[in-house]
Amino acid sequence: MWPSWKKSLPSPQPKGVLIKTSLVDYPERVAAAYFLRGCNLRCPYCYNTELVEPSVQDNVQFVSVDEVLSHLKKRANVLTGFVISGGEPLCHPQTVKELILRSRSLGYKIKLDTNGMFPDRLKELLADKDVAPDYIALDVKTSPGRYRELNGQDGEQKILESIKIVSALLPSAREFRTVLYPPLDSAAEIKELASLLPKDARWRFAHFLNGRCLSAAAQSVQAYAETEENALVEIARKKIPGASLR
Repeated sequence: MWPSWKKSLPSPQPKGVLIKTSLVDYPERVAAAYFLRGCNLRCPYCYNTELVEPSVQDNVQFVSVDEVLSHLKKRANVLTGFVISGGEPLCHPQTVKELILRSRSLGYKIKLDTNGMFPDRLKELLADKDVAPDYIALDVKTSPGRYRELNGQDGEQKILESIKIVSALLPSAREFRTVLYPPLDSAAEIKELASLLPKDARWRFAHFLNGRCLSAAAQSVQAYAETEENALVEIARKKIPGASLR
């Protein structure tokens, strides 16, 4: 089932940041969240710099997969959800598979956060019931034609394919997420994305924070005012009633 993934197996196994208890990362569940290092995008507004740039440490405590699973085992009577995030977790497909198999054996429901740049890996994951996540959150960062601004190459077809894959899931098993970063998300981009997402989508918008960004230029970008954000969400809501601002 997994032969095309083995070439991507990292050595040594990647580490990440563990949030031991979260009330916000998995809808309607008390969860732990594991943010794996490594990402194939360079979103200027990203504030998880220690996950994206290997040279950045920022006194963050990185933990191994075994340490995460030990925590999940200890807290299985309190936690019901486990979130695998990043960075981009599908940069490490074998690690994601291991995390899902082992945490599911402890009784956890699994949520995967992804940027959509690995549609083939996402499709393979969903095709195997043993490792298919229970819930997927797909980031839709801007209109597909602008994805080259995030990774220096054309990600347009990749995000379109991932939108198609995630849209095919039950509405209760998926959501879409967009950070309202002014240079990438104007009314035009929101309208285009609204035309691509399913009408029954949960579409969660987040406020852009310019205090600690991957790009120095992004730190000088003025965030949208609350009224401007609400106006953009209303544009989305005309086609996607489930759009909301977090």
